[in-house]
Amino acid sequence: MTLNKKIELPSKPDKKFAVSDVFDIDSKLSVKGFNDKSDWVPEIDSSYVFDKNTTLSILAGFEHNRRVMVQGFHGTGKSTHIEQIAARLNWPCVRINLDSHISRIDLLGKDAIKLNDGKQITEFQEGLLPWSIQNPVALVFDEYDAGRPDVMFVIQRILEVEGKLTLLDQNKILTPHPSFRLFATTNTVGLGDMTGLYHGTQQINQGQLDRWHILSTLNYLNPKQEYKVVASKLNSLKGAKNQEILINMIKLANLTRSGFANGDISTLMSPRTVISWAQNYKIFKDLVDSFKLSFLNKCDDIEKPIISEYFQRCFDKEIDEI
Repeated sequence: MTLNKKIELPSKPDKKFAVSDVFDIDSKLSVKGFNDKSDWVPEIDSSYVFDKNTTLSILAGFEHNRRVMVQGFHGTGKSTHIEQIAARLNWPCVRINLDSHISRIDLLGKDAIKLNDGKQITEFQEGLLPWSIQNPVALVFDEYDAGRPDVMFVIQRILEVEGKLTLLDQNKILTPHPSFRLFATTNTVGLGDMTGLYHGTQQINQGQLDRWHILSTLNYLNPKQEYKVVASKLNSLKGAKNQEILINMIKLANLTRSGFANGDISTLMSPRTVISWAQNYKIFKDLVDSFKLSFLNKCDDIEKPIISEYFQRCFDKEIDEI
């Protein structure tokens, strides 16, 4: 997919979706989306489990053009939540990871040398931000709290609903498309990270943070919901024995999260890690080896006895004796 053409969709959403039917949550609301699907619409994951509060916050962003930031620990599915809502609304969605290598030029565009009739010419190559703002696109900034200060000030202007984007190099002022939407995901809440878990994040300018209309927190799912998510990714792990193993994997993951919250350990298991562990268990056919490869080897040696104790509690076996 290239960015050299407009997305051919109506300027405004043209189809209504019942929230309870589409997202399987208890709500009488309906939201608008698009009837037709373009190449930029994410694929639907039919097994995805939606968190009610987060879903309603993101839907408010789509329906009422609110700027929505989703905050939470890694592996909770923040970005995927936005993508899967966009997929069901047939709303084009583009994700940009704001790592330290993303610059103003990457976002806004730059002059590029091209061949035209055998001659080299300089032509402005539009970046993702100008293209997105002129199309019916849901733009998602991942790792928002890791963005460079010069990049963040570029974004700040478009955080206002009527905020126009000025391209100084092109002497242009771009007006947002009526169906342009803006979202962000962040591991911290813009106040920096004191735990060391998210190295590279930084404090966000409070004037900019204030421009986000909705701040939603996505916590880890409860064990029953997490089991549904993990099991949906592992169709071949069936039967009572495997079901018990998955339940105990999730129980162990929750012990690491409680241990992290209490300051006992500095690393925790996300749902993504649980899925990796279960997938590795399928490959290696060994519970302990797959656990070591998926999680234990990432941990500090000083903390491994605590995590081994968690394992013993959940599986009634000592790691070293298996």
